[in-house]
Formats: sequence, structure tokens, C-alpha cells
Amino acid sequence: MTQDTAPDGIRTAVPADVPAVKAVTDMAFHHYIARIGVVPKPMEADHTANVAAGRVFVTGDPVIGLVVIEERDDHLFLDTVAVHPDAHGTGVGRRLLEFVDARARALGLPEVRLYTNAMMWENQRIYPKFGYEVVERRTDGPYDRVHYRKRLD
Repeated sequence: MTQDTAPDGIRTAVPADVPAVKAVTDMAFHHYIARIGVVPKPMEADHTANVAAGRVFVTGDPVIGLVVIEERDDHLFLDTVAVHPDAHGTGVGRRLLEFVDARARALGLPEVRLYTNAMMWENQRIYPKFGYEVVERRTDGPYDRVHYRKRLD
């Protein structure tokens, strides 16, 4: 365990993690290309820049899951949650979402916000189970997105 690894095994990504961050993200989102008709935004992200900015947190050795978050004035934006398909159903996603909540609280932010493509219906079943509520559905260019928020008490 490195110095910056939390007890839950989630740590800040370092430059050496960039290939794994890209690989896990691609594996987690690739199957959506055919369904939504475009490459999902997380697959096109600048992973090197996100890691350098301290926005990426990973778990596993090798990396099996990650989140990309961004601190905003009034909330923590959860840009990406990606779990390697081989780790689905093992609690990795739950631990990552709990980490995001804890991070927002530590930053003194009252809520977490995210969006998902409307065609990624699996996510629309998952997020409400973790306390997220739908705020709106909006089309942004080729993306039909459902926006969520979770208020933290």
C-alpha cells in the first residue's frame, strides 16, 4: 500500500497508471458504441491530463476500476466511473461511489452530480440505488443524457 492509498484501496492515479486508466475505460465503455451510435465521451478523454490534474482515482493492482472527478464551486462532478468487465458484481463500483461521496464531504461540498447517456439504461437502474435522483434529461450534441444529483447530509 502506497502512502496515498486509502484503506479502501483507492488511490490517486499517477502517470504510470495512464495506460491502465485508458484500457479499463475502453473495456468498460466499448460495448456501448453500437448501442448509442457514437464513441462514449469517457473513451475520448485526455487521460494523461486528467491524471496530471489529480482528477483520477484508481483501485486494484492491476487497475480494475477508476473514477474521474472534478471539484466545482457547489458540487463534486463525477465525470466517469469505469470498472473492468471481469470485476463487475464484485463491489468495486460500490466502493468507488462511496469514495466519491467521502471525497465530496471532505471537500465540504453538499452534493455529487453526474450524467449518463440515456441509452446506458443499466446506469439508470444503478444510480438511484446509491441515492442519486434524476434532475433532467438533456441533449448535448450527439449525446442524450440523463443528469443526476445526490445530496449529501
